[in-house]
Amino acid sequence: MANPEHVKVLKQGVKTWNEWQQENFSVIPDLSGADLHGENLTWVHLLNADLRRANLSGVKLARAGLQRADLWRADLSGADVFCADLSDANLREANFSEANLRRADLRDANLLGANLGEADLERSILRRASLHGARLGGANLSRADLSIADLSWAEFRRANLNKARVDFATFGQNDLSEVQGLDTVEHRGPSTIDIGTIYRSKGNIPEVFLRGCGVPEDFIVYMKSLVGKPIEFYSCFISYSSKDDAFAKRLHADLQAQNVRCWFAPEDLKIGDKFRMRIDEAIRVHDKLLLVLSENSVNSAWVEKEVETAFEKERRQDNKPVLFPIRLDGAVEQTNQAWAADIRRTRHIGDFTHWKDHDAYQQAFQRLLRDLKAEHKTSGRELEATSR
Repeated sequence: MANPEHVKVLKQGVKTWNEWQQENFSVIPDLSGADLHGENLTWVHLLNADLRRANLSGVKLARAGLQRADLWRADLSGADVFCADLSDANLREANFSEANLRRADLRDANLLGANLGEADLERSILRRASLHGARLGGANLSRADLSIADLSWAEFRRANLNKARVDFATFGQNDLSEVQGLDTVEHRGPSTIDIGTIYRSKGNIPEVFLRGCGVPEDFIVYMKSLVGKPIEFYSCFISYSSKDDAFAKRLHADLQAQNVRCWFAPEDLKIGDKFRMRIDEAIRVHDKLLLVLSENSVNSAWVEKEVETAFEKERRQDNKPVLFPIRLDGAVEQTNQAWAADIRRTRHIGDFTHWKDHDAYQQAFQRLLRDLKAEHKTSGRELEATSR
């Protein structure tokens, strides 16, 4: 929670705040969770400030100094951040949707998983910034400096990169097929672009952009034969209790054998916060969460967290189905756990209750494969994923 004295000083105006911070330069401002929406904070100095989960929607932060500030999951939707200094700031999962970030300095900023949808980033500096998994749909990045930026897994649907600078940037698992202005991008050095980006874009990437990234001419020609037919990437993450490890390993192996390469990890493999972050990221970047329901998993807080992450992803993408539940016993039919009961009421649950019987397992497995491929209209398309 925010320090009420800090909030009180800030609400007395930018001049009062800047004078207070200059006099108390050793104090780290604590504005975490503060409701500051609509405030005029033009020219404010918030160096090193803790603004985690703060509500800054519609706030005016033009020319503000926010170097090294912590804005984790802060809401800056619609904010005016014109020319602000956010260098080296923690903006992980922050919401900048429809914000004005023109000419903002975001070099070295952590924008992992941030929402920049429809944001105006014209001429912004994103040099060395981490935009891994960021949502950039409809964003204006014209003339932005994206050199040495990590853009892997970022969503670029309808983004504008007209005359942006991308030398030494990293593109990985991106769909660039709807990006505007790729043929005008400036390359002052090569960039990394992986095969996943080629396939996700179905080859619809301007050749001049590929050459600028340093892709060899022979591969550009060969690429057309690789993507002559549409190939859709369709990934799967398995959520389960480690007490059901035997079933999970069998299912994982069988799915891989059918070209459904999955990522999974036992629920009790809690190797600190970094592992939790990897799990959240895996669910976010994969298309489907295959949930194994059992007496063990419905009582697992770890599995519950993974389900909540899947539900959040569904809400973000207009309720497009992400969660695919299957059951090993009747526990989900009797549990009082709210999240499991919600699945019971709203989802069709695949039946693997007799999975130890070979014929029953194969019948349930074939039905699962059919359900997972149901959205693909062209027969023979493979279900593709990244194996970790």
